[in-house]
Amino acid sequence: MKILAIADKESKNYWDFYEPGKLDGIDLIISCGDLNPDYLQFLVTFAHAPVLYVHGNHDDRYEDNPPDGCICIEDKIYVHEGVRILGLGGSIRYKNGIHQYDQKEMRSRVRKLRFSLWRHHGFDILVTHAPAYGVGDGEDRPHNGFTAFVDLLEKYHPRYFLHGHVHKSYGRKYQRFNCFHDTLIINAYETHVFEYETEYEKELPRIRKKKEKELKIAEEKAKENQKRELKEEQKKEQIEDLKEEQIEEQQIEEQQIEEEQIEEQQIEEQREEIVLRAAEE
Repeated sequence: MKILAIADKESKNYWDFYEPGKLDGIDLIISCGDLNPDYLQFLVTFAHAPVLYVHGNHDDRYEDNPPDGCICIEDKIYVHEGVRILGLGGSIRYKNGIHQYDQKEMRSRVRKLRFSLWRHHGFDILVTHAPAYGVGDGEDRPHNGFTAFVDLLEKYHPRYFLHGHVHKSYGRKYQRFNCFHDTLIINAYETHVFEYETEYEKELPRIRKKKEKELKIAEEKAKENQKRELKEEQKKEQIEDLKEEQIEEQQIEEQQIEEEQIEEQQIEEQREEIVLRAAEE
């Protein structure tokens, strides 16, 4: 099954400069949100494939102008040719918006799907707009991911996780592929075409190897940083020890001077006493 995943930016290749035949061979189109509804209607008109979609945080316009002929899969499991597809659109709440949720609200949406998840024995593709928390999301509030998605990945181990929301337009380090345990994650920014049956086996080992390499590099950097911090700490301790030694030496020197002064004073007092006695005699 050949799937066209799209998100965040309308492709000129499939819209402005579309030519008949460009969508031939596409069996399924999945939108991960933040796309013009007219664009989805255009695709469903010229493709011989269903168009599934979830909402992005900028898709409030869908309330008045939903994409005709397309299938909304929000909060449900849609089965296409035996492939179970779970949809959960929206982003983290950072301002007022219909398709924005806090962590608790997204967890509540997932809990309401428990029976459907049990009835379908899980799912094969997770389709969202936002990424999972800590897995390719952004550090800024608007691009934080959802912890509920991490829970879904850990419990059900779907083959694919498709999302958008984090992309080049905001100047971020863009990654098309990522992975989480046994799940291949695809950032669907603009377009990505893949074969459901083969992409997983082709890309997952490569991404794992890449992540292992990145982890190894990160660990080596962490060790280097740790060594550098240890050296700096040792240097600080040496400086502190030197300061303490200098203070101790100064205190000893001052004590010696004080003792010498006391001794001299005692000698002077004794001398004066001798002189007085001599005078009396």
